[in-house]
Parts: sequence; structure tokens; C-alpha cells
Amino acid sequence: MEYQYPIDHTWSTDEIIDVIKFFEFVEAAYEKGVDRDEFMKSYRRFKEIVPSKSEEKKICDEFAESSGYSTYLTVKKAKEGNSEKIRMK
Repeated sequence: MEYQYPIDHTWSTDEIIDVIKFFEFVEAAYEKGVDRDEFMKSYRRFKEIVPSKSEEKKICDEFAESSGYSTYLTVKKAKEGNSEKIRMK
């Protein structure tokens, strides 16, 4: 990993940790697969921290640009799927 996570410096330490955990789940979905329920739990926490759609898009676009991983496609697959594990290609 040779990139930085998009962080809002107004977030608390716990919020920063939870946002980073969400991005780590996205990475893991691409690299090895993740438990769908755990991923969605992390996404729901992310949405508590970043409730605005426009802010979510901005942060997730920054993450996708630096990492190459799409949070949008990962969340979409998790919401549409019914398998216990999600794995991105």
C-alpha cells in the first residue's frame, strides 16, 4: 500500500479509525474477499461519520483515485448479493 487514506481532520480519533477500517474492508474485498455482514457493518458506521452523499462521493473518489479500489462497486455488490462473502475482481 503506497497511498494515504482520505481523512477529514475534524473527525475524532475513533471516527478516523472506523473510516480507515472501512477502506481496509474495501481493499480486502479486492484482495482476498470479506464477510458480507462485517463489510456492511463497517459501511453503516462509515455512513454515520459521513452522512452526506456528496461528501461520501468526494472521499470515496479520492480513495479510488489513489488505490484503484471502488468503494461504490464494492458496496453495490454487497447490497445486491446474498452470499456470505464478497470478492471483487
